Amino acid sequence: MFSGIVEEAAKVTAIRREGGNVHLTMSCSFTDELRIDQSVSHNGVCLTVVALPGDGTYTVTAIQETLDRSNLGDLKPGDLVNVERSMLMNGRLDGHIVQGHVDCTATCVERREVDGSTYFRFAYEVSPEMARRGYVTVEKGSVTVNGVSLTVCNSRIDSFEVAIIPYTMEHTNFCRIAEGTRVNLEFDIIGKYLSRLMEVSNNG
Repeated sequence: MFSGIVEEAAKVTAIRREGGNVHLTMSCSFTDELRIDQSVSHNGVCLTVVALPGDGTYTVTAIQETLDRSNLGDLKPGDLVNVERSMLMNGRLDGHIVQGHVDCTATCVERREVDGSTYFRFAYEVSPEMARRGYVTVEKGSVTVNGVSLTVCNSRIDSFEVAIIPYTMEHTNFCRIAEGTRVNLEFDIIGKYLSRLMEVSNNG
């Protein structure tokens, strides 16, 4: 479980494909604190550390289903990836409850500067089934974009906006998001549970 408070933007140093899997090697400031089998969020995707070669890098593996549902398959050496280690249960929840299970991808359709912050609009495909399962945003609700916990504004059926402050721009890969960039979305787990409970109640 994660909070959506990104620790830093790690750099992709190598990519190796093996069958349907992709092995991603990353470098970041806390590599020496990691251990094998530890969970780390990468652009909002929970992946397991599988190798620590001792050169300041670590490796995780993404299976084909993960590649199909996220933007990890788009990565190339030199790209930045938002990383967060799993949440400590004895601290404050500064973001919101994030599972690390990406629901779908979205595309940046607008980026504009407003009073010192940067507003991004993301559009995604939504079906009636997705809406019934809670894969939607609500005004002032929470959403995870590339692993970053954010507050929704200007929510529409198939798109929403978020406002990014300078600190977040500097410490995450939002600095490289432009129109046409694909990002990972995880919708609020509480909304998904409520949608499921309503569906079960209505069918009962």
